[in-house]
Order: sequence, then C-alpha cells, then structure tokens
Amino acid sequence: MAGTWERSLGPQRETSLIASVSAAHFVSHVHLMSLPAIMPFAAAYFKVSLIEVGVALTLFNIVSLAVQTPIGFIVDRFDPWHFLIAALILGGLSFISLAFYHPYQWLLVTMVLAGIANGVYHPSDYALLSSNIPEQRIGRAYSIHTFVGFLGNAATPLLLVGAATLAGTQYAFVVAGSISLLVALYLQRAKPIKSLQSTFPQKNEAIQNTYNVLSPAVLMFATLFIFLNLSTSGIQAFSVSALIALGSGDLSNANLALSLYLSASALGILAGGMLADRTSHHGGLAALAMAIAAVATIYVYYVTPSGFSLWAAFSVAGFCSGIITPSRDILVRGVSPRGAEGRVFGVVSTGFNIGGALSPILFGWLVDHGHNRELFGLTAIFMLITVAFTLIPAALPKH
Repeated sequence: MAGTWERSLGPQRETSLIASVSAAHFVSHVHLMSLPAIMPFAAAYFKVSLIEVGVALTLFNIVSLAVQTPIGFIVDRFDPWHFLIAALILGGLSFISLAFYHPYQWLLVTMVLAGIANGVYHPSDYALLSSNIPEQRIGRAYSIHTFVGFLGNAATPLLLVGAATLAGTQYAFVVAGSISLLVALYLQRAKPIKSLQSTFPQKNEAIQNTYNVLSPAVLMFATLFIFLNLSTSGIQAFSVSALIALGSGDLSNANLALSLYLSASALGILAGGMLADRTSHHGGLAALAMAIAAVATIYVYYVTPSGFSLWAAFSVAGFCSGIITPSRDILVRGVSPRGAEGRVFGVVSTGFNIGGALSPILFGWLVDHGHNRELFGLTAIFMLITVAFTLIPAALPKH
C-alpha cells in the first residue's frame, strides 16, 4: 500500500478531520459554481459572449476529468493532506488573479489551473476519510462531507452575485478565491492526522494495487456514478422548463418543486448517513431508496401532477436520491484496496464528470424538441439502472 495512516484518531481529532475535509469540499463546489453563478457578469467583465464563458467552464470540467484519476494515484503515494492544502491555495489564487488581470486568454489559463486544483479534492477527501474514520461512523462522515458540498452550491450564487452587484465582478472573484485561502489556512492549523508513516510501495505491490484499482468492480462503480449523475441532473437543470411546458404550474410553482427536491435531497444525505451506519446491507439500502425515487419520478411522468401532489413527488424523489449517497461511498470503500482509496475514488468519480458532460446534451435535446414528459421517463429509467448496479456489490469480495 502507499502508506499507513493513523487509524485511532479519537473523537476530537475525528471531528476535526471531518470538518476540515468537508470545508475543502465546500470550496470545491464554490469553485464549480462560480462561473455559472455570475455568467452574465463574467461575460461583460471579460468582454466576451456567454458562449465563450461557457467554453472556459467546459475547459475547467475537462481538465478536472483528465487529472482526477492520476491525482488519485499521486495522493495515495504521497500525502493527501498537503495536496489538499496545495489545491486550495492554487484554486484560490487562480480566482483572485482574475480580479487584477482579466484578458479572456487569462480566464482560460486560470480555468486550467482551477481545474487541476478541483481534480485533487475528491481523491484526497475520500482517501482521508476512508483511511481514518472507523467503519461504524463512516456513513455519517461521508454524509456530512457531501452535505457541506451541497451547501457550497447553495451559497455560491448568494455570495458571488451579491458581491458582483454591490461592488463589481472583480470582487466576486476575490470572494471565491479568499474562501479557498481561508480554508487552506484552517487546514494548515488543524492538522488532525499525522503524515504517512511508511515509504513508497514495492514494485510488485504497486502493480497489484494498480490492477485492483482498474478491476471490474471499480470500473463498475465508475459506470454507476455515470447513471447516478444522469438520474439527478436532468431534474436539477431542466425540470422547471419541462413542468411549465407540461402545464404543471407556473414558474413559481415549478421552482418551488425544484427547491423542495434539492432541500429534501440534502436532508436525505444526512438521513442516509445515519442509516448507513446502522446496516451492513448498503447495496440493499441504496437500491430501495433509488427504487422509491424512481416510482415518484414515474408518477410525474404518467400523471403530470400539479400543486401539492407535484411537490410531494419531488420531495420524495429528492429525499430518496439523497439517501443513496453515503451507502454509495461505503460500497466504493468496500472494493478499495487498503491504501488505495484515493486512486479508487479518483477513478469512480470520473463517472460523475462523464455524466455531467452527457446530461446537458441529452436532456437539453429532449426539452428543446418538446419531449418534456420524456425527461422524467428517461430519468426514471436511469434510476432503475442505478438500482441494478447498487445490488451487484453484494456479490463482490471486499479488500
């Protein structure tokens, strides 16, 4: 293995570790949302079109996708804690630099740098949590980590649009970067764990770990992550437009349904963490939750509800979609060789990037061509495929 991390942290240091890693995850989502949140401001600031800002955002995501797996190997071999701090500094300085130098070409450069930084977060976060939190509390640790990332999504538009409106677009970039640097300082001071104790792996062990990381089980989870993204992203991005077109309500009613979906999903993540720590049947729990979400989505597809029934269906779908998240991460941990958690999560997390690239094209095409009802039908199909994938790991050996 790459190294042996300290396993018995004690309650105080466990809490500090979860808080530190979750804060870094918050920053990751702030940076993911920064350009989308202030898209019109950014276009005017860089004197380019919205499409050109979109190109910069696509570059950020492509770079993140490209580097995430190799970074997973690197953080397992060296030190995920200090790589996480370095990523926070790199991402923070990249965004702050846009406040002082803003040709469009520099935006592209900074999105490459920020994309590299973003590729560090998931492998490092999951390596640190998986290696240091005991089995009986890992579900709650994963759920808090994911929940705080959701908070980053929610907080970014408020923070950055507020800064851009009140003080100017350059201050929005200062805010996005400063949050990252403050969290880096917090991590540097926290230090809840020790550095790696062992040296690099022997050649034969490194080869075996590489094989395990690219095993059918790990590649299966990467595919699962693709379908997980597809089973939620269509609702998040296009359900409001689809509901209005289907006559399920006006803009305010459709937005309320989406808000309930997102809020229930966040609550489901926390509930899922507590449930995951109380069962060893994580595949069954995840499959049951996603099956209920699929039923709620099929209801929307067939009935086209409005008012309370619509809000109830979206709330159920969101809550159950959230429940699956901690169990999903525990299942991935179960097929990760000891000391290779970073690279395994680096590999499987690319599935989210792939799903994120496919989703706007697929669901956008449906809505653009008037197939609004089919958005919910296809989402339900992806949910049912996810159910099948979550049941497979029960037959897989654990490391």
